[in-house]
Amino acid sequence: MYPPSTVKNILFIDIETVSCAPSYEDLADCQKLLWNKKAASLSKTDPEEIRDLFFERAAIYAEFGKVIVIGLGCIKFDHGGEPVLYTHTLSDHHEATLLQKFKNIVEEKYQPENLRFCAHNGKEFDYPYLCRRMLVNGIGLPKALQLTGKKPWEVTHLDTMEMWKFGDKKSFTSLDLLANLFGISSSKSLMDGSQVNHFYYVEKDLASIASYCAQDVVVTAQIYLKLNNWQTIKETSIIFA
Repeated sequence: MYPPSTVKNILFIDIETVSCAPSYEDLADCQKLLWNKKAASLSKTDPEEIRDLFFERAAIYAEFGKVIVIGLGCIKFDHGGEPVLYTHTLSDHHEATLLQKFKNIVEEKYQPENLRFCAHNGKEFDYPYLCRRMLVNGIGLPKALQLTGKKPWEVTHLDTMEMWKFGDKKSFTSLDLLANLFGISSSKSLMDGSQVNHFYYVEKDLASIASYCAQDVVVTAQIYLKLNNWQTIKETSIIFA
């Protein structure tokens, strides 16, 4: 069964983030003190542990990280009614420029009352991270991401991890695990999330990170279709812009 035409209002997204600086030593003194407090809350107090933890974990916290890649995907239908998945990535070393590009696309190409984002663990990570980093960079939130004060049922954005839980609150289920479970090609052959900081600051390879992000968008879209018991997109119908 093919997905209904309403799926064209869904924008599948994934973000890649890195620490705000290449290393703990590159932080300003005030930032070091704040990271020390964060590390202490994670039961890390040894000076070496604190330094290592910054490179390993800072990227997942919007207060100590930044967005470097945003992957986007949407499903359209060809003349024969077959679904086609179009994906592309936005990447930039300058976070404010990247976030402004993303905002422009969201506002210019989609109607906010119809647009629904879909990400894996998006409600816990991607959506709030984007909102926080936009505000840090002085960028107003697009209407689709103005979530403060809304009741849970008023937020229509989708989260494939939440969908898979079916109300179960006990565990985190990775995108890679669901891909394996449903027989979907994983993106983790390129790298995994724990290696993004290394590829960015050590390998200086933003292009590979962008490719990895694009693959994550594809996997997320395919899992979303599986979770609705719809037919997945054929590989020949996946377009990387």
